[in-house]
Amino acid sequence: MDEIILKTNNLTKFYRKVEAVSNINMTIKKGEIYGLIGNNGAGKTTLIKLITGLSKKSSGSIELFGELEDRKIEKARNRIGAIVESPGVYLNKSIYENMNIYRMEKGIAGKECIEDILEKVGILSIKNKKVKSVSLGMKQRLGIAMALLGDPEFLILDEPLNAIDPTGIIEMRELLKNLNEEKGVTILISSHILDELSRLATSYGIIHKGKLIEELTYKELKDKCKNFIHIKVDNTSKATVILNKKLNTSNFEIDGNNAIKLYDHLDIIGEIAKILVDEGLELQELMIKGDKLENYLSKCIKEFESDKPQ
Repeated sequence: MDEIILKTNNLTKFYRKVEAVSNINMTIKKGEIYGLIGNNGAGKTTLIKLITGLSKKSSGSIELFGELEDRKIEKARNRIGAIVESPGVYLNKSIYENMNIYRMEKGIAGKECIEDILEKVGILSIKNKKVKSVSLGMKQRLGIAMALLGDPEFLILDEPLNAIDPTGIIEMRELLKNLNEEKGVTILISSHILDELSRLATSYGIIHKGKLIEELTYKELKDKCKNFIHIKVDNTSKATVILNKKLNTSNFEIDGNNAIKLYDHLDIIGEIAKILVDEGLELQELMIKGDKLENYLSKCIKEFESDKPQ
């Protein structure tokens, strides 16, 4: 049975009378890289603050490393490394000094780990620079470095790729993958850079207006976002009959624009064009497409909104 690192049950947070997150039921298993996705204001940061203890829940429960009691959960949080919003740093102190201060606050013995972590996140060469003099991207790297102090078992990163250049994003992706695969670190990461998140996460949670509207694995997302042949003709109904008879397939659907999404026979697109034309159809569009994470997110939000009572 898979070990559960984090489980929430109807977790809810009110700010005055505004419900910031509502009845969140979320599960993260050991070894997962869990991508938390949603638009600005969806509730991602609020949820992360509740998990890390930076904010108190209004109702519901949190189970962390199998612990349910508040006192034991607080102790279990010592096994977490986190960066939430902008990392809290001393701007007039150097990168190294900030790391050392945070190390002492966490009660971690020995300074030896600091330079190793700074090297991993690519800022060892500027360790003596004051934080106020470095770019926002370097500050983000420092935040990740601080989160890695103490070899956390569970790493929680809130928008860690903000302001990091493309090369840095690739480096961060590889670092997080290595931590996950080689050291077994479980990771919860929220990001607006959905294309990059799709290269990293093994499972996903989609949050919208404070509600977790779907959880799915990478395989499930891949199945939902797989490639297809986009077909637009003058008679969609006739085309579906032809596909069924001539290609012996029903593995297709009609989208909102009355186009056909055919999910198999991607290797014979030319033959499909000939069949449709020979059957007297006017072929308007024929190409291979693939849904992206952004498209699936938009689709989930639209379905969620349409299902809400008016």
